[in-house]
Amino acid sequence: MQSNSKSLSLAPALSIFPNLKPPHKTLLFHQICVLLITFLAYATFHASRKPPSIVKSVLGPTAPTNLTHVDLGWPPFNGTQGTHRLGEVDLAFLTTYSIGMYFAGHVGDRIDLRLFLVFGMMGSGFFTILFGLGYWLDVHVLGFFVAVQIFCGLFQSIGWPCVVAVVGNWVGESKRGLIMGVWNSHTSVGNIIGSVIASGVLEFGWGWSFVLPGFLIILVGVLVFLFLVVNPEDIGFAHSGMDVEMSVEADSAEVPPKVDSEEAKLIVPDNSVTDSSSAIGFIEAWKIPGVAPFAFCLFFSKFVAYTFLYWLPFYIRHTAVAGVNLSHKTAGLLSTIFDIGGVLGGITAGFISDMIEARAVTSIMFLFLSIPALLLYRFLGSISMFTNITLMFLSGFLVNGPYSLITTAVAADLGTQGFSGGSSRALATVTAIIDGTGSVGAALGPLLAGYVSTRGWNCVFFMLVLSIFFAGLFLIRVARTEIQEKLSGK
Repeated sequence: MQSNSKSLSLAPALSIFPNLKPPHKTLLFHQICVLLITFLAYATFHASRKPPSIVKSVLGPTAPTNLTHVDLGWPPFNGTQGTHRLGEVDLAFLTTYSIGMYFAGHVGDRIDLRLFLVFGMMGSGFFTILFGLGYWLDVHVLGFFVAVQIFCGLFQSIGWPCVVAVVGNWVGESKRGLIMGVWNSHTSVGNIIGSVIASGVLEFGWGWSFVLPGFLIILVGVLVFLFLVVNPEDIGFAHSGMDVEMSVEADSAEVPPKVDSEEAKLIVPDNSVTDSSSAIGFIEAWKIPGVAPFAFCLFFSKFVAYTFLYWLPFYIRHTAVAGVNLSHKTAGLLSTIFDIGGVLGGITAGFISDMIEARAVTSIMFLFLSIPALLLYRFLGSISMFTNITLMFLSGFLVNGPYSLITTAVAADLGTQGFSGGSSRALATVTAIIDGTGSVGAALGPLLAGYVSTRGWNCVFFMLVLSIFFAGLFLIRVARTEIQEKLSGK
């Protein structure tokens, strides 16, 4: 089933509420609805992904107090090997997440994206809840937690290629950096929601920190099933401002010509239109100019971002601020400052990249500025709560800026550019390649942090700085090309 044809599995709400269809509702109305629905969908993906980092300080070895150190925790995560085992559980999730991403993108370009996305959300919710049930079932077997995270990673990998492909179908290129920068704040918003929920119920038992986000993603999955429209063409829209609508050069006899008006035009969906319907191959997608450099840049960017995602609350709990060790709940809530900075960082990076029309230059600028920010956070963040919050916010702003830009606007640009015929049929595949490669780094970062942290947190931050440096190196050639094009007036 092609995601761009009028399928029998259109959103049920369109049949229940016929007034949601044009001409009763405009293209702008549907664009806003798609952005909101996909925003909520991926925010809940991240909310259900956040609990492991919040409960680390409860499951693993406890932080020393001013009096004595009592090693409580939850077997098998307590004891001297506790941080290693926590890192291994993270690795189980992130490894299958990164592997599943490649397959999810390949499948997503070939089947109904709405149903595929709902399938991923339901599975993610189920296994997130199952992990939390380990608390009431009194499970102390490492294999149980690893197995649950393996399946959870597979279902979570479905989300990103689907939502980016859907948004890419509805959003044109001219303001893509800013629009998708704002839209991509769902990552940080989801982290914040997950942190607040998981921290808020932690005192009632760590199982609740998983069960509530699990039910939340299932509920939003029902909303996606009922209301999400994958393609403008599915409900009779064609729009001249949409870069991904169809390729005129591919077959001018089958595709309506572009019009000068900015108003949306209604069309009668034609199931015979193929619009370059054979989805792009995996190897072909790697050959698209810019895909490999941005993919490997994201490898190192997500290495850093996910190390913070999974270990920042644990680090805050084990690092005295102004001589005081914070509680589990306070550490979890305080870690949201990093994500708040990430929201503004992603929006700012998207706005700047639209303004200067140079994605790689913008990414490099953010990456290299984040190096001194991380060093300042490590060495000055413990002076006072004000400096800790300020430097944590700045670090999140600079670390998540390029990460957000690459996973959204860059992936959408590359997935709809010349090699793929301007067709959105490559969007999910290209997105999966870029984010899947990044997710390999996301798997390694938290794992290595678990081992390296036993040598001291200075070693962890040195590892993160080195990773950011390599991320910037991969984009130097692309940035140079962008600068040369600007200077030559192209």
